[in-house]
Amino acid sequence: MSYDPPTRADVVVAIVFHSGYGHTARQAEAVRHGAERVPGTSVLFLTSEEAQSRWDDLAKADAIIFGAPTYMGSVSGPFKSFMDSTSKVFVSGAWRDKIAAGFTNSASRSGDKEVTLLQFVVLAAQLGMHWVNLGVPAGNNQSTGSEDDLNRLGFWLGAAAQSNADQGPDLVPPASDLQTAEQLGERVAKVAQQMARGRIPA
Repeated sequence: MSYDPPTRADVVVAIVFHSGYGHTARQAEAVRHGAERVPGTSVLFLTSEEAQSRWDDLAKADAIIFGAPTYMGSVSGPFKSFMDSTSKVFVSGAWRDKIAAGFTNSASRSGDKEVTLLQFVVLAAQLGMHWVNLGVPAGNNQSTGSEDDLNRLGFWLGAAAQSNADQGPDLVPPASDLQTAEQLGERVAKVAQQMARGRIPA
């Protein structure tokens, strides 16, 4: 006879992000929608500035998803300030064994977004967290592909979006990039559920 371990009523997925012009905020909202699709998941939605006064709430989260625009080939300055402020978390070990993931946006298709994602990965590793990748195959890489494909930019570490510099957040990122971000949120929530179940004694 199979045995299903008991489950907690909720896992908490925190999304901590900075958005300079509103484009990355739209991406963050898409991540949120994806996570909320998973039953038994609640979302803590914070800007990187707000997060610096919510350490106790973040300590209770099962997963933390980092998000920031890529400026000049790197994570944005305000988000870097948040990263630096996690030194107290590093010392306490409060985020050890939590799930981590990330997303970023820039005006260029590449824009060195991988550098920003790698900064998130290193931060997560320093804090003892477990990184979850996007888990969506690269799209738009064959003659039959299209800009409507999920993961059309072909990133693996996290969700990437591209927003034309001369268009506002009411128009970009495009729907395919937002749907890709939703996939990341859903994946992280599912992994957080799996980890939470594994922590419950049989």
